[in-house]
Amino acid sequence: MPNLEAIVKAYDIRGTVPDQLDATLTHALGVAFAKFSEAKIIVVAHDMRPSGPDLVEAFQRGLTEQGVDVINLGLASTDLLYFASGKLDTPGAMFTASHNPAQYNGIKCCLSGARSIGIDNGLREMKVIAQDVLDGKGPASAKKLGEVTHKNMLAEFVDHVVSFIDTSSLRKLKIVADTANGMGGLVAPAVFDRLSEFELEVMYGELDGTFPNHPADPIQPANQRDLQARVISGKFDVGLAFDGDADRVFLVDELGRSVSGSTTTALLASVFLRENPNVTILYNLICSRIVPETITAMGGKPIRTKNGHSYMKQVMAQTGAVFAGEHSGHYYFADNYRADSGLIATMVVLGEMGRTGKTLSELRAPFEKYAGSGEINTQVKDISVVIERVAKQFASYPQDHLDGLTVDCGSWWFNVRPSNTEPLLRLNLEAATREECDEHVAELLMLITA
Repeated sequence: MPNLEAIVKAYDIRGTVPDQLDATLTHALGVAFAKFSEAKIIVVAHDMRPSGPDLVEAFQRGLTEQGVDVINLGLASTDLLYFASGKLDTPGAMFTASHNPAQYNGIKCCLSGARSIGIDNGLREMKVIAQDVLDGKGPASAKKLGEVTHKNMLAEFVDHVVSFIDTSSLRKLKIVADTANGMGGLVAPAVFDRLSEFELEVMYGELDGTFPNHPADPIQPANQRDLQARVISGKFDVGLAFDGDADRVFLVDELGRSVSGSTTTALLASVFLRENPNVTILYNLICSRIVPETITAMGGKPIRTKNGHSYMKQVMAQTGAVFAGEHSGHYYFADNYRADSGLIATMVVLGEMGRTGKTLSELRAPFEKYAGSGEINTQVKDISVVIERVAKQFASYPQDHLDGLTVDCGSWWFNVRPSNTEPLLRLNLEAATREECDEHVAELLMLITA
């Protein structure tokens, strides 16, 4: 039997198809989303995974049985779905498993205006209703069934993305995008076709949810190697590495070097703060210290948050933040219904390159004062036991448990936390020098795997 406990995560629904997630379970979740959202219309889309269309069909059946009309966008990136939810002011459901391997699929749900849903504000309630449906105790069907209509909103989405760039400041740039056979292959060319100053080459642009070239997980250095080599061989100004549903992006500079999510967050924050020095900007707790330092130095108010898009969007709404960034390559914009978009982040960076006349390697330099480990994932038997062991070992240093365990050791700090989407313990560490960083990473990994 499908197991809701296994697939309902902290801020989305995700599992392997069909053993964890199948049409029966997806239908029940459709009923649950209809009842929880109390919406008259819901917008639905899916990425390029082969399991997407059948799961969407079952989910839509659950919605229409409850009298909800469905607007089906067909193939879309997650940020296109969020845009549609914001523009149409309706709840939305995006079928994707983002960067996970081909056997996975999932659902990212949002309320009208692209407002996020997580375990504490919707997913727990949906899980209860869906379980009732699976147990044969679900709500009765509506007297009048809902209808499904199809709508293409790609052109409107492109207009929206392009609105974030001052086209008068653009200069000619050669750009290569590795879309990893994900949804970036649909949306990135559509955006760049509108901007004649940019010459775009796309790597692995065919939509193929079996990921024949490499995993669509750009935070892993191995998955950026093809792009880095192409940037150098083709003398490109910028490389773009998108994840499977194209809501995240990692930049590669003209020297073939990857730009971390922290550096990009600090760079984007500096752009917003130049225009509005007193605004609030959020960053997640594994970002480099350079992020809050940059925000403070430019007169802004930095706020540190837990990881995850549902938390980030909630805190943006509560604080009025204009921008938020995560080390994982998610960038959120108040003028994008507080939703994340890799393409909008790209536009802001390219606009800044045009305004300053600088290369990406020159733009990034002021924000790379520290040495970071990147995210190191380890499979462990019992995550809570390992975190407790690490906490005890570093008991003499200031600690907090905002998300996992963060320890401030003066000239260096680290965070260990469980993944919300995979059975892994994640380590992020930063120090004043590369030598110090490497030394402490080795120390922590020995402790984690002891």
